[in-house]
Amino acid sequence: MIAVNKPSGWLSIPDRHDEEIPSVRTWLEKSYPHIFIIHRIDRDTSGLLLFAKNEQSHKYFNQLFEQRAVKKIYHGLAAGAVVQDAGTIDQPVEQHTSMPGRMRIGRNGKSSVTHFKVMERLKGFTWMEFDLETGRTHQIRVHMKHLEHPLVCDSLYGSADPLLLSTFKKKFKLSKEAESEKPLLGRLALHASSIQLKGMDGQPLKLEAPLSKDLDVALIQLRKFAKR
Repeated sequence: MIAVNKPSGWLSIPDRHDEEIPSVRTWLEKSYPHIFIIHRIDRDTSGLLLFAKNEQSHKYFNQLFEQRAVKKIYHGLAAGAVVQDAGTIDQPVEQHTSMPGRMRIGRNGKSSVTHFKVMERLKGFTWMEFDLETGRTHQIRVHMKHLEHPLVCDSLYGSADPLLLSTFKKKFKLSKEAESEKPLLGRLALHASSIQLKGMDGQPLKLEAPLSKDLDVALIQLRKFAKR
């Protein structure tokens, strides 16, 4: 197995129509010509992505995901103050009929279950942990929109506005050298943090991907200037 900490903006596998968009599989194939993707994460999401080195391991790990024998933990920054300390969102998710590329809550959708826990409350934001029971496209993003607390910098289900230090730091001043403020975060505030499963030898295995630098820096600044 190969575990990769995928950058936000990269695809899991190549785009069929635009080869210019970077993908993890294309990058890996330079060193591993014969690899198989085990699961996918959204292009805008950073974090843990798994590949198999051969067909045997690919079949084994694929079955674990299909049987929901895998614990997948994500962390994300939500807009606003989430009141509940913990809870479960059990709402079916389906493709949006009039907006291609988007998903929505719908009675005809596939069963989708997200368990969430508040990790930290900040002024205007909530740092959260998500435990996915299912793995639908955009599941966390759609469920957080349903809670009316979309993820920060979510152009599809919330606001695409970047996270700026000036929005929460009192007496913020732009440096003389800067023409404009550089965003702390300009991409979806969601990270695939860890996966727990059984290895092919039957032993429990936990894989973790550290937070990307941009998300880590954003949290440091929020804790410094937006502490509740």
